Amino acid sequence: MKKIFFIFFLLSISQINSHEFNPAHLVINEIDKEKNIYDATWMYPYKNIGRRGEVVFSNNCIAVSKDLYYQGKYLTEKISLSCSKSLKGLSLEIINLSVLTDALITVNFSDDTYEGLVNVQKNKLKIPLEINYYPSAYTSLGFSHLFDGLDHILFIFGLLFCITSFVNIIKTITAFTIAHSITLGLTVFELIRLPQGTVEALIALTIIYLALEITQKENSIKSPWIMAFAFGLLHGLGFASALIDIGIANEKMLLSLLFFNIGIELAQIALIPIPIFLIYLFKKLSIDNYLKTSMSLLIGGIGFYWFIDRVIGIIN
Repeated sequence: MKKIFFIFFLLSISQINSHEFNPAHLVINEIDKEKNIYDATWMYPYKNIGRRGEVVFSNNCIAVSKDLYYQGKYLTEKISLSCSKSLKGLSLEIINLSVLTDALITVNFSDDTYEGLVNVQKNKLKIPLEINYYPSAYTSLGFSHLFDGLDHILFIFGLLFCITSFVNIIKTITAFTIAHSITLGLTVFELIRLPQGTVEALIALTIIYLALEITQKENSIKSPWIMAFAFGLLHGLGFASALIDIGIANEKMLLSLLFFNIGIELAQIALIPIPIFLIYLFKKLSIDNYLKTSMSLLIGGIGFYWFIDRVIGIIN
């Protein structure tokens, strides 16, 4: 039976890739408040399928594209913007957005900052006249980052399949959150930094390790929250790559990091019921051993495939 599962999963994982979270980012800086002159930078991930997303400004503004160049994972466009009145109260639209791409909008006025998030379903944004700025857009980014990153989802699933009590679940998820918050903050503030390719390969190894633990008859993880904390430090480096690539273009970085972590935590909480329900259902049917075997092979097989693929990417 195990051999059948193994062959099936080997055939299926060859087509699985972890989607890389690369949100687009539009940063608008107010240059002259009296004359309503702005400079804008539009960063769009060039690996996305389909046409490049474009910014459509209000009819009250004249936009002139000054430059277009590649910067890291993004095709970056510099735009000069001259408006008949302040951007406060005006709208803008992002067209040709990919289904997998959200766009963070940051508008830095001389006296305050506004941030919002648009996607393919809601691609228009109105900048409010009075801005009470809290970077809540980063909550959506954190939520999307976890759900768009299949490697992080598999890690959470692997953790939950290795834990037997509700108390340990709470302790483990909390430890994971605290750990990735630490390295996320240290990386964004440029206190530590590891090559992204190396980090992604090591994250794949954590998934393989958890897959091996799932099938242990007597779970060898006596204190799962300690392991979750250790691995969480590594995953925090992966979370940080999304924020570093797009940049946190505001003066409230700590708040932005807080809201981003809240989004990740909400996504983790939303994931918890899925493996818990599967474990409960399979135990009722007295086939929970088959569930553990199949999940171990699935998670481990995908993790191993990603590890090889990412190591090859580092070498190349």
